[in-house]
Amino acid sequence: MDDKALSGVRILDFTHVQSGPTCTQLLAWFGADVIKVERPGEGDATRGQLRDIPGVDSLYFTMLNHNKRSVTLNAKSRGGKQLLESLIKHCDVLVENFAPGAMERMGLTWERIHELNPRMIVGSVKGFGPGRYEDCKVYENVAQCAGGAASTTGFDDGPPVVSGAQIGDSGTGLHLALGIVTALYHRTRSGRGQKVLAPMQDAVLNLCRVKLRDQQRLERAHSLHEYPQYPDGKFGDAVPRAGNASGGGQPGWILRCKGWETDPNAYIYFITQAAVWPAVCKVIGEEEWITDEAYATPQARLLHLKPIFARIEQWTMSKTKFEAMEILNQYDIPCGPILSMKEIAEDPWLRQSGTVVEVEHPTRGRHLTVGNPIKLSDSPTEVTRAPLLGEHTEEVLLELGYTAGDMKALRDEGAI
Repeated sequence: MDDKALSGVRILDFTHVQSGPTCTQLLAWFGADVIKVERPGEGDATRGQLRDIPGVDSLYFTMLNHNKRSVTLNAKSRGGKQLLESLIKHCDVLVENFAPGAMERMGLTWERIHELNPRMIVGSVKGFGPGRYEDCKVYENVAQCAGGAASTTGFDDGPPVVSGAQIGDSGTGLHLALGIVTALYHRTRSGRGQKVLAPMQDAVLNLCRVKLRDQQRLERAHSLHEYPQYPDGKFGDAVPRAGNASGGGQPGWILRCKGWETDPNAYIYFITQAAVWPAVCKVIGEEEWITDEAYATPQARLLHLKPIFARIEQWTMSKTKFEAMEILNQYDIPCGPILSMKEIAEDPWLRQSGTVVEVEHPTRGRHLTVGNPIKLSDSPTEVTRAPLLGEHTEEVLLELGYTAGDMKALRDEGAI
């Protein structure tokens, strides 16, 4: 019995770079048969981008294309076009993240795809939805800027800042994957496929919804008390950058720990949650703050957050981030060490949980990658390596009913 959740679902993967491959890799992790269509001799552009080993597929490519099969196809040739239409008839979902209008120029309009396969679901990543920016090309940082993330990230005395998390590309891919699975579920009742669109601007804004919340609060109250600009700074008419404030009702800040002078990540995130305020006071040796009316209530503490965190930092600087975390967890005080990528890569617990996995590759060798962030109790994920360019072309064509002679003719024509 196949215990993969999406076993039997075939995905025609016309994606490249990051946003689309994130989506199709997630579907592949859940057991879908993802057939990645690439240009003969070239393939996905990321195969060659940011290479660390000459002539070997880059980590950029391998970490976004696990569990997939690769087919090379020249859609401009007669045989390639016929093969493409055969694949459309053979698959359940087509996923693409081409620039606006590219699919239509290939002759793959929604009407044509639906004519070939009325059950086909077409998932698309685009920069923007309908409107003034609809035809604009978008990349990761552009999406972060247009979706509201950059304007609300950073410190108030500095420029907008983009996040190290790829919320534009990978974030949109995750949204699209949910849309595709939803459309597949709908198809079980309707029998029809449909279009699924995930604009990058929309995905980023969805992840920044608390800032849209704060915009409306600001318009009513003209200040935001949990932001570091309160009570001494000034608020304008738009949500400001909030530094390391938590963005919620529980004030938080990043504080230095022992070793910060030489280690750029010797920091901890500390939240002064109201429920554990007495414990915070005891840990840092300021028990009189428990009853002091200047500190006793959450509302009163908002007027003194800077000196409060300065005093807590005196305590954290006497401990390593892990020592501080161990002590604070004994009192249920919310905190989190700032983990570097090196620390994450070497963490044995993350290896054990499948958050980080090692994969063997025929030309790259053993390398590290991320595991499936979503765990299903009855459908465990096995992360397998990314395919070599065109590695599965013959295998897939045989499944479509092509003969050895057919494949030779296609090769002679340059279609595969």
